[in-house]
Amino acid sequence: MSKFWSPFVKSLVPYVPGEQPKLTKLVKLNTNENPYGPSPKALAAMQTELNDNLRLYPDPNSDLLKQAVARYYGVQGNQVFLGNGSDEVLAHIFHGLLQHDQPLLFPDISYSFYPVYCGLYGIRFDAVPLDEQFQINPADYAKPNGGIIFPNPNAPTGCLLALDAVEQILKASPDSVVVVDEAYIDFGGETAITLVDRYPNLLVTQTLSKSRSLAGLRVGLAVGHPDLIEALERIKNSFNSYPLDRLAIVGAAAAFEDREYFDKTCQLVIESRDKVVGQLEAKGFEVLPSAANFIFARHPKHDAAGLAAKLREQGVIVRHFKQERIAQFLRISIGTPEQNQALIDGLGDL
Repeated sequence: MSKFWSPFVKSLVPYVPGEQPKLTKLVKLNTNENPYGPSPKALAAMQTELNDNLRLYPDPNSDLLKQAVARYYGVQGNQVFLGNGSDEVLAHIFHGLLQHDQPLLFPDISYSFYPVYCGLYGIRFDAVPLDEQFQINPADYAKPNGGIIFPNPNAPTGCLLALDAVEQILKASPDSVVVVDEAYIDFGGETAITLVDRYPNLLVTQTLSKSRSLAGLRVGLAVGHPDLIEALERIKNSFNSYPLDRLAIVGAAAAFEDREYFDKTCQLVIESRDKVVGQLEAKGFEVLPSAANFIFARHPKHDAAGLAAKLREQGVIVRHFKQERIAQFLRISIGTPEQNQALIDGLGDL
């Protein structure tokens, strides 16, 4: 039936998300979901909104949520863009801001959706190698480009780029859009949103899926200069003018208002991460420095695919990537203390 496809569809290589197993007894440490539930205030707001108004369209501008984000980060409402998960926000960014004659730059070890979007929108790209310590070197991006994008902390490595290094990249490419994808920033980094008023070429994306435990709600955002935001709004309103539903708008806004719960759960994840790193290092693992809610680890004497298979036999799922440079690493999400202990027990005596 592929004879009905548009020609470009045959050449697409879609993104493959982490496994979502149907068995409920598995300890799922493969998709970087937050082990702690959403803010009770977010749940209460959504329950209140669950009424007859669902027959009506939501606010196409999601102004309630835009203002909550703007207050939280100390920016203006016209500096905020919202979408159905940060993946949709990124799709609009690739489509509306990164299609240029020069190649787009991003790390060779990075979020694997970036080359997928390049394929979807016909964007040339140059994958810039991380250094031998799997770190981003800002100097490597000081060359002609049609845009730059990188996660910070990086994924799947978890390594953080300091804000002064982010500025170094921004200063070297003042005529290109630089996108900092901050899906995991709240677990140990400092957001680059503090720089948007000084760098009109900076766009910062975030998600409520990780630190705010709302992966099932699908809410993402971008913050930047109003000119960049206007381009994204034009794309959105030519594609899907109602991307966020009524429950998502009120739930996400309430999550931003509940700073106490947010701070508490982020700190729990950070403390668990530090403990798991120590336990894995005691078993001989090399663990890259992480500022995310996951760690990236390898063992010098054990094959990563074999370890992942062994853990699965013990009911623990972690993520293994087959890409050559990282084929001996496992990406392990941080879970509850009980889930983390199941990981350590599953590894047993190596």
